[in-house]
Amino acid sequence: MEKVAIITGGSRGIGLSIARELGKNGYIPVITARKVEELGQAQRTLKDDGIDAYIKSLDVSEYANCKELVEDVLERYGKVDVLVNCAGITRDKLFIRMIPQDWEEVVKINLLGTFNMTHAVLKSMVSAKKGVIVNIASVVGISGNAGQTNYSASKAGVIAFTRSLAKEVGGWGIRVVAVAPGFIETSMTGKLNEDIKKDYLSRIPLKRFGTAQDVAKLVGFMVSEDASYINGQVYVIDGGLV
Repeated sequence: MEKVAIITGGSRGIGLSIARELGKNGYIPVITARKVEELGQAQRTLKDDGIDAYIKSLDVSEYANCKELVEDVLERYGKVDVLVNCAGITRDKLFIRMIPQDWEEVVKINLLGTFNMTHAVLKSMVSAKKGVIVNIASVVGISGNAGQTNYSASKAGVIAFTRSLAKEVGGWGIRVVAVAPGFIETSMTGKLNEDIKKDYLSRIPLKRFGTAQDVAKLVGFMVSEDASYINGQVYVIDGGLV
């Protein structure tokens, strides 16, 4: 019987690569994002790889929408084996220039969204006495980064959330882990100017930026039986940056 994985923020970048990796590993990917047109393109892209994905428009900052999604998936497939909380945004600027909206939007999507989706899916995993939750954090949630106080704080919260929840739900056979990427080549990092990119590259011992597939491969391992005794851990994948 095929397993079912919900991937938020799954229409592009890291999320789409994770959906592809899990699809190739026998999962039915349920991918969500806010933009319907991006979801449609992602579904077609996965279809070209022989992967049938179920798509659903979703704003993870709205709890009722998250609950409705999970109910839909449970009615359609009967279970949720894996949740990957990948939806995230940035609103980068120096803190002194940051307005409350910059802070609130990032925290709502990155941290509250992680709570909303996890809370919505957890009861079904507890009933099944199994499941894996993978939270996509960031190295800046560990090291901090100038111009990203909002993003860094949200990802630090995701890391603390991961470690705490793992202690709560491990007794039900549910594992909770986090993956903390460094500089990964995506549309989000593509917006940075060349000087910033060169600075980052000079500080990465492997002398290359990571790819979305690098992260997806790690997530694929973390949800597999080969990682069945790994719980509450945060795995940095950054080429040695931090």
